[in-house]
Amino acid sequence: MKIILTQDVKNLGHKDDVVVVKDGYGRNYLIPKGMAKLATDGAMKMLAEDIRQRAFKVEKLRKDAEQISAKLNGASVTVKTKAGASGKIFGSVTGLQIANALKEQGYDVDRRKIAVDDIKNLGTYTADINLFKDITASITVEVVAE
Repeated sequence: MKIILTQDVKNLGHKDDVVVVKDGYGRNYLIPKGMAKLATDGAMKMLAEDIRQRAFKVEKLRKDAEQISAKLNGASVTVKTKAGASGKIFGSVTGLQIANALKEQGYDVDRRKIAVDDIKNLGTYTADINLFKDITASITVEVVAE
């Protein structure tokens, strides 16, 4: 039986793979659980169209991420925070604070995409922004006392 997987199935394949399985496994397990559908001519055409549209969307997202990465690489932001006399800050600088500082400069970056080590002292640090699967931008974060 030839089927199209609608989700990842362990030891069988990934979503949108066309695989051949035994009739009983497909009819009694995969199809009733919604893990697969029959690979008819119509379903194969729909699959090809879905893959084509998904590739178009992914390419557009990749181009947008590359443009943002070109703008952000080497950018510098300043985060003001309360600090003690020894240069140790109260709390830590988070991705949210960095995202807000970037927003003030005109960059709209999601705080969850900012990867930064623990910043607990005043100084200059580097933060990575994951814009797409394999596209990242590095920015300089300067932490100063208020």
